[in-house]
Amino acid sequence: MTASLEWTTPRDGPVNRCHLHRKKLERVIGQNGIRVLMFLCGTPFMCEEIQSGIRMHEKIVFRTKSDDQQSVSDARVQHLNYVFEETGETIPYALFVPEAYDAEIQQPLLVSLHGLSRTYDWLMGYEGLLERADKVNFVVVTPLGYTRQGWYGSWSRGVDGRNLDVEGAYSQQDVMNVVGLVQKAYAIDRERIYLWGHSMGGSGTYHLAMEYPGMWAATAVVAPAVPQVRTLSDLRLIQHIPMLVLQGTEDRLVHSTRVWVDEMRRLNMNVEYDEMNGADHSLFISKNKKNVDRLLGFFDGKTR
Repeated sequence: MTASLEWTTPRDGPVNRCHLHRKKLERVIGQNGIRVLMFLCGTPFMCEEIQSGIRMHEKIVFRTKSDDQQSVSDARVQHLNYVFEETGETIPYALFVPEAYDAEIQQPLLVSLHGLSRTYDWLMGYEGLLERADKVNFVVVTPLGYTRQGWYGSWSRGVDGRNLDVEGAYSQQDVMNVVGLVQKAYAIDRERIYLWGHSMGGSGTYHLAMEYPGMWAATAVVAPAVPQVRTLSDLRLIQHIPMLVLQGTEDRLVHSTRVWVDEMRRLNMNVEYDEMNGADHSLFISKNKKNVDRLLGFFDGKTR
């Protein structure tokens, strides 16, 4: 994110003029801030001070210590990290490798996206997930998404109204970085890479499936939020990808989920929709082995 102020000096003497890369600058300080800048740029000194201030804004830190917290204490789960090239920060992720893993045999990869404000390893704690993954020989990875509320690039503004242009882009990039790291370190079958997410992770699943439609053998969303940066028409991008949708009737998101599923059916997508009467937003998947089995069973055997 770059915002620059530039001075020009014509032959007849200095003229105070700021050239603003307006669109990019608006993301930093907003339209009102731009008006103030244009008013204040009356001397080179003022512009220099303002430019310095903008640089400070550009170095906004999105991450906090809570982004590195973990919730799952299980010897089967590896808590790893890597350096995020764009910022130089160390970003965590969690990994599960099945006991029967053989480096000579390519294995499926299940990319799992957590919900809003959850820890990066949160999904590893869903009851029965690791046991079922071990049974079907799935490598499972849970990226952070750069921050715990980055939305994987699927939202333009956070629930608190903040702009997610940069944080969201980093969130999306973190997922893809982690997928690449796992592919380099393990024998992963490129024809069997699966993507799923819960709540915010469901929104991210929609978005990343549409952003990289040639990558996923199958996808699933559980109680998904609607991606702000996508519309129903974007479902055409993933018509070819099998999708499982799990939704509870006691979750306020059920109404938007029905709308999206109706469009999937209209497009003749290969979609399985299970609307569970009386189920809530979270516990019907996180504390329910039967539904976790349903989730992983949906992926088992599917190829791109």
